[in-house]
Amino acid sequence: MKFSKSQGMGVVAFSLLIALTLMIVPIPEWARLLRPEWLSLVVIYWVLALPHRIGMGVAWCMGLLLDVMRDTLLGQHALAMVIIAFIVLQIHQRLRLFPLWQQSIVIFFLLLIQTIIIFWIKGIIGEAPGFWYILLPALTSALLWSVVFITLRHVRRVYKVS
Repeated sequence: MKFSKSQGMGVVAFSLLIALTLMIVPIPEWARLLRPEWLSLVVIYWVLALPHRIGMGVAWCMGLLLDVMRDTLLGQHALAMVIIAFIVLQIHQRLRLFPLWQQSIVIFFLLLIQTIIIFWIKGIIGEAPGFWYILLPALTSALLWSVVFITLRHVRRVYKVS
């Protein structure tokens, strides 16, 4: 079965839709601190895998969609995701060479930067959350990076997305 480039982008769009859905699925109160940043992980993967096709525009759109779906200040997630996508675009050639455990460390710091940006924006408008809201989502996301990376790489290879 042959897939054209537009069908390959359908796979990317579907994976982003799944990640967006995972970001808004209701979970118990105790687990909210541990919720991974699924959308950020998927955006980072696609920017890393396809830097010539997926970039800051996609990150901006996904961030805006997340803002609308979470009913947050419009643009806070979009700004954070664009900054993260920009950093990944700058280091993608080096990051690809790292083993998965080192990539996870980089992902932790990227998501920590993203969370600090959102924390800063919420602090400006008077909604600053506690310290653990900064650290735990980045940590759980970094721990899940290997699973996300291997799964999406397999999907990319099966559907020949390039």
